[in-house]
Amino acid sequence: MEATGSNDSSVNPPEPTQIHGRLGSEAFWRIARAFYARIETRADLRHMFPTDLTEPVRNQAEFLIQYFGGPTAYSDRKGHPRLRMRHAPFAIGVRERNAWVACMEGALADAAIPEPDRSVMSKYFANTATFLMNADT
Repeated sequence: MEATGSNDSSVNPPEPTQIHGRLGSEAFWRIARAFYARIETRADLRHMFPTDLTEPVRNQAEFLIQYFGGPTAYSDRKGHPRLRMRHAPFAIGVRERNAWVACMEGALADAAIPEPDRSVMSKYFANTATFLMNADT
Protein backbone atom coordinates (compact mmCIF):
# COMPACT_ATOMS: atom_id res chain seq x y z
CA MET A 1 0.00 0.00 0.00
CA GLU A 2 1.36 3.42 -0.91
CA ALA A 3 1.77 5.92 1.88
CA THR A 4 0.60 9.40 1.01
CA GLY A 5 0.50 12.37 3.31
CA SER A 6 2.15 10.34 6.06
CA ASN A 7 4.24 11.90 8.79
CA ASP A 8 6.21 8.65 9.09
CA SER A 9 9.85 9.72 8.75
CA SER A 10 10.78 6.35 7.23
CA VAL A 11 8.46 7.19 4.34
CA ASN A 12 9.24 10.91 4.18
CA PRO A 13 12.68 11.54 5.63
CA PRO A 14 13.45 15.14 6.53
CA GLU A 15 15.24 17.33 4.04
CA PRO A 16 18.86 17.92 5.09
CA THR A 17 18.32 21.68 5.07
CA GLN A 18 15.63 21.32 7.76
CA ILE A 19 17.86 19.56 10.27
CA HIS A 20 19.62 22.63 11.67
CA GLY A 21 16.25 24.21 12.46
CA ARG A 22 15.36 21.24 14.66
CA LEU A 23 18.73 20.51 16.26
CA GLY A 24 20.36 23.95 16.50
CA SER A 25 24.03 24.81 16.05
CA GLU A 26 25.21 23.27 19.32
CA ALA A 27 24.34 19.78 18.06
CA PHE A 28 26.81 20.21 15.22
CA TRP A 29 29.51 21.44 17.59
CA ARG A 30 28.89 18.31 19.69
CA ILE A 31 29.26 16.15 16.58
CA ALA A 32 32.52 17.85 15.56
CA ARG A 33 34.02 17.61 19.07
CA ALA A 34 33.00 13.94 19.37
CA PHE A 35 34.33 13.14 15.90
CA TYR A 36 37.74 14.64 16.59
CA ALA A 37 37.91 12.97 20.00
CA ARG A 38 37.59 9.71 18.07
CA ILE A 39 40.19 10.80 15.49
CA GLU A 40 42.65 11.35 18.35
CA THR A 41 42.59 7.59 19.03
CA ARG A 42 42.79 6.40 15.40
CA ALA A 43 46.36 5.88 14.23
CA ASP A 44 45.01 5.02 10.76
CA LEU A 45 43.48 8.50 10.41
CA ARG A 46 45.23 10.79 12.90
CA HIS A 47 48.19 11.48 10.59
CA MET A 48 45.88 13.24 8.13
CA PHE A 49 45.06 15.99 10.61
CA PRO A 50 47.12 18.79 12.18
CA THR A 51 48.49 18.40 15.70
CA ASP A 52 46.10 21.04 17.02
CA LEU A 53 42.55 20.03 16.17
CA THR A 54 40.93 23.34 17.16
CA GLU A 55 40.62 24.57 13.56
CA PRO A 56 39.39 21.25 12.13
CA VAL A 57 36.67 21.13 14.81
CA ARG A 58 35.58 24.64 13.89
CA ASN A 59 35.69 23.91 10.16
CA GLN A 60 33.64 20.75 10.49
CA ALA A 61 31.06 22.26 12.85
CA GLU A 62 30.56 25.33 10.68
CA PHE A 63 30.44 23.29 7.48
CA LEU A 64 27.84 20.91 8.92
CA ILE A 65 25.78 23.78 10.31
CA GLN A 66 25.74 25.36 6.86
CA TYR A 67 25.07 22.14 4.94
CA PHE A 68 22.19 21.16 7.19
CA GLY A 69 20.43 24.52 6.86
CA GLY A 70 22.08 26.91 9.32
CA PRO A 71 24.11 30.10 8.98
CA THR A 72 26.82 30.33 6.32
CA ALA A 73 29.75 31.10 8.63
CA TYR A 74 31.85 28.39 6.95
CA SER A 75 31.56 29.84 3.44
CA ASP A 76 31.77 33.40 4.75
CA ARG A 77 35.14 32.52 6.29
CA LYS A 78 36.57 29.94 3.88
CA GLY A 79 34.70 30.30 0.59
CA HIS A 80 33.15 27.42 -1.31
CA PRO A 81 33.61 24.12 0.55
CA ARG A 82 35.47 22.42 -2.36
CA LEU A 83 35.49 19.12 -0.49
CA ARG A 84 37.34 17.12 -3.15
CA MET A 85 40.04 19.75 -3.51
CA ARG A 86 40.52 20.11 0.25
CA HIS A 87 40.82 16.33 0.69
CA ALA A 88 42.91 15.63 -2.45
CA PRO A 89 46.29 15.70 -0.63
CA PHE A 90 45.27 12.64 1.41
CA ALA A 91 45.11 9.05 0.16
CA ILE A 92 41.52 8.05 0.84
CA GLY A 93 40.76 4.45 -0.01
CA VAL A 94 38.17 2.01 1.26
CA ARG A 95 39.94 1.56 4.62
CA GLU A 96 40.20 5.28 5.28
CA ARG A 97 36.65 5.88 4.11
CA ASN A 98 35.28 3.16 6.37
CA ALA A 99 37.33 4.33 9.35
CA TRP A 100 36.13 7.92 8.85
CA VAL A 101 32.50 6.80 8.56
CA ALA A 102 32.88 4.72 11.74
CA CYS A 103 34.20 7.79 13.58
CA MET A 104 31.33 9.89 12.28
CA GLU A 105 28.73 7.26 13.19
CA GLY A 106 30.21 7.14 16.68
CA ALA A 107 30.16 10.93 16.87
CA LEU A 108 26.46 10.99 15.95
CA ALA A 109 25.80 8.55 18.78
CA ASP A 110 28.03 10.45 21.23
CA ALA A 111 26.25 13.70 20.32
CA ALA A 112 22.85 12.02 20.87
CA ILE A 113 21.49 12.97 17.45
CA PRO A 114 17.90 11.69 17.32
CA GLU A 115 16.12 9.88 14.53
CA PRO A 116 15.13 10.55 11.83
CA ASP A 117 17.87 13.18 11.55
CA ARG A 118 20.61 10.70 12.46
CA SER A 119 19.73 8.46 9.51
CA VAL A 120 19.67 11.37 7.07
CA MET A 121 23.03 12.57 8.34
CA SER A 122 24.50 9.05 8.27
CA LYS A 123 23.49 8.65 4.64
CA TYR A 124 25.04 12.00 3.75
CA PHE A 125 28.31 11.12 5.53
CA ALA A 126 28.56 7.68 3.90
CA ASN A 127 27.89 9.11 0.44
CA THR A 128 30.31 12.00 0.91
CA ALA A 129 33.06 9.71 2.20
CA THR A 130 32.64 7.54 -0.89
CA PHE A 131 32.73 10.62 -3.13
CA LEU A 132 36.05 11.69 -1.55
CA MET A 133 37.80 8.37 -2.20
CA ASN A 134 40.85 8.87 -4.39
CA ALA A 135 43.08 5.83 -3.80
CA ASP A 136 42.96 2.05 -4.14
CA THR A 137 44.11 1.39 -0.57
